[in-house]
Amino acid sequence: MPRYALLIEYDGGPFHGWQRQGGGQPSVQGAIEEALAKLEPGPHTIAAAGRTDSGVHASGQVAHCDMVKVWDPVKLAGALNAHMRRWPVSVLAVVAVDDAFHARFSATERRYLFRLVARRAEVTHDKGRVWQVPRPLNLEAMQTAAAHLIGKHDFTTFRAVHCQAQSPVKTLDEIGITEHPYPSGVEYRFTLRARSFLHNQVRSIVGTLDRVGAGAWSSDQVKTALEARDRAACGPVSPPDGLYMIGVGYPTDPFARG
Repeated sequence: MPRYALLIEYDGGPFHGWQRQGGGQPSVQGAIEEALAKLEPGPHTIAAAGRTDSGVHASGQVAHCDMVKVWDPVKLAGALNAHMRRWPVSVLAVVAVDDAFHARFSATERRYLFRLVARRAEVTHDKGRVWQVPRPLNLEAMQTAAAHLIGKHDFTTFRAVHCQAQSPVKTLDEIGITEHPYPSGVEYRFTLRARSFLHNQVRSIVGTLDRVGAGAWSSDQVKTALEARDRAACGPVSPPDGLYMIGVGYPTDPFARG
């Protein structure tokens, strides 16, 4: 069966996460599978690089699907988008891949962006797409605290209680925090990169670093929390609104143009 890799973006607001839900709850996976069924009748199951939670967005999610007939990739992308017009989901690109490619298991890294806006007036255009706090944060203090988390660690403190990963040990390759102008305020962008993440790991880290930026925690307290290996030592978990899956790395980028 021909296999295709899909590069996908979506607004996670209307969905109960990526994964198909029972009881009629909308999901990104369900929306795409329904569109595939209109192109080739029958059940379809697609696999994604990461199962984003309810309310989490994506600009670089990757999934793969198997089809019965051979499709022109451009026409397949157009047909899928035509059948998903009622949903805030777009297939940005489709490429034919061999059977050895797997969107999840072939991935060598995942990249996430978290957007945090500090201002008093309620955001309008970005409502549901950023986490808003009322006061500016200490950028340097957050950067110092984040440095404690880079590398290979037991991230039990920053792991959801119901996380199904076999081990809490992960290697966090990068945490970048930058400051950008925002109308009547300031935006902080957190970029995180790792081969894989634990459930709620990114939101737990950002929520904890926010406490440092607000002056409620010292930078060293993040190191202490990490070493505690205790979920109770974590700071508040940030909301999903500002979280975006922005990219997935593979040994050979299937979407790279020659």
